[in-house]
Amino acid sequence: MTAPLPPAHFRGDPVPIARALLGGTLVRVLDGGERLTGRIVEVEAYDCPRDPACTAGRFHAARSAEMAIPPGTWLFWTAHSHPLLQVACRPEGVSASVLIRAIEPLDGVGHMLGFRPVTRERDLTNGPAKLVYALGLNPAQISGRPVNAPELHLLPPPAPLPDEQVDVTARVGIREGRTLPWRFTVRGNPWVSPAAPSMDLARPASED
Repeated sequence: MTAPLPPAHFRGDPVPIARALLGGTLVRVLDGGERLTGRIVEVEAYDCPRDPACTAGRFHAARSAEMAIPPGTWLFWTAHSHPLLQVACRPEGVSASVLIRAIEPLDGVGHMLGFRPVTRERDLTNGPAKLVYALGLNPAQISGRPVNAPELHLLPPPAPLPDEQVDVTARVGIREGRTLPWRFTVRGNPWVSPAAPSMDLARPASED
C-alpha cells in the first residue's frame, strides 16, 4: 500500500514540488471512516523569497507570513471569503507553499455531492474553494496538521507525469508575479479549473 507523502517531502522549492504532485491523490477520511479521494489535476506554487506576488495585493507581506510554518503543514488561504487548501514548503520561517487548485473526483462522490450539490459533476471540484467544500474540510480543524494526517493526506502519483501530459502557465488571479510559470495542470483534463491565467506564459520555467 502506498504511504502518504511525509512532511519532509515539502522542505524544498515549491515549484518542482507542485509539478510532481500532478497525478497524485488527495485523500480525505471522514469521522465515520468514509474515504473521499481525488486525483490532483491542477496546482500552483508560491515562493515568497523570489515571488513578487507575496508583497502585493492579496499576497502582501503580512499574510505571506502565514506560510512561514514547518514544511509539510496544511494551511488555508482565504480569497474572496473562500478557503483555499495549501501545504507549506521550505524550512520553517520561509514563506512558501503549494496551492491545490483542482482534483478529479475518484472515491466518495456521493458524499462530495452532499457537501456541495452541483448540477454538473464536473463543477464539483474544478476550483480551489470548490474542492475544499466538496471534501467537507473545516479549516479550523485542518490548519496546522501535518500533511500526512490520517484525516487528510496526499499520496504520490503512481509515476511522474511526462511533460507532454502537463501544461505550464502563469498563475490565476494575481497582478505582481503574473508572468511566472508556476501553475501546472494535467493537459486536457475536464476537472482543471476554468479560470484563465493572469497572462500568457512569458518564459520557460528553466529561466526562473
